[in-house]
Amino acid sequence: NSVLITVLFIFLPVQTFNTTNVTKLCPGAQCTFAFYGGESLYHKYIFIFQLANAFVFLWLVNFAIALGQCTLAGAFASYYWASRKPADIPLWPLFSSFGRAIRYHTGSLAFGALILAIVQLIRVILEYLDHKLKGTQNSFTRFLLCCLKCCFWCLEKFLKFINRNAYIMIAIYGKNFCTSAKEAFFLLMRNVVRVAVLDKVTDFLLFLGKILVAGGVGVLAFFFFTQKIPVIAQEAPALNYYWVPLLTVIIGSYLVAHGFFSVYAMCVDTLFLCFCEDLERNDGSTAKPYFMSASLHRILGKKELSPKKAAG
Repeated sequence: NSVLITVLFIFLPVQTFNTTNVTKLCPGAQCTFAFYGGESLYHKYIFIFQLANAFVFLWLVNFAIALGQCTLAGAFASYYWASRKPADIPLWPLFSSFGRAIRYHTGSLAFGALILAIVQLIRVILEYLDHKLKGTQNSFTRFLLCCLKCCFWCLEKFLKFINRNAYIMIAIYGKNFCTSAKEAFFLLMRNVVRVAVLDKVTDFLLFLGKILVAGGVGVLAFFFFTQKIPVIAQEAPALNYYWVPLLTVIIGSYLVAHGFFSVYAMCVDTLFLCFCEDLERNDGSTAKPYFMSASLHRILGKKELSPKKAAG
């Protein structure tokens, strides 16, 4: 296109605006110059506008995640703290929890999402600077950028962990974000050994479940695409390269499994925080009975001293 325009400008006669027929066809037409760059307010601050769009996008994404986590935590907590199961459990626990989160906890969820979005925006800016300065950096600059990116990556992981547990405490007690984050952090620190063991075991089991789901679907897809299942062999398309749809199916099944197992992970975290809170608030006596089941107390609990041993 640029070559064609150049050729036309060279060989065609130059005409002025007043000698052409444009004024008769379009009365009031004017010849203006369309500039590019920093000639207007929009072009001067376009980078700032792009950062603002990125920040709002990160904020909305984190808010949606926070709303989902708080909704799930409220539904699971309503099951745990029910004295008589299932009589005291709400009829629609998920919808009830979603209504409470929207009505009472929107500000706390937005504040937690805001903190996380600021850190993520700083990481985006650092990646942008690293990309722009690539090739012109000395060893000290590369080391400094690497340290900053590592520090903010760790900070983002820590904030995600704090926010997740803060949303659980918000769903349980309905307090603000800062108070819930502080109470959740100190509650976990008082049970740090249980936290470490439970997180590792849960992460391993959930990862194993995702691999099994993706692997099972991949094996079925392999037999389907290679027409090795006699019942549906006629339905399978004839493919020269079946690895492309096979990999697509495996990756898609893993992502779907990840979404489903993240609900189980939220359930484990919520029940664990409720369990720790139950141990500190109650002692298993008739006056203060545990809300947990006996099997859960055997798995995660510690042997409590009987009243006689405690008195002795």
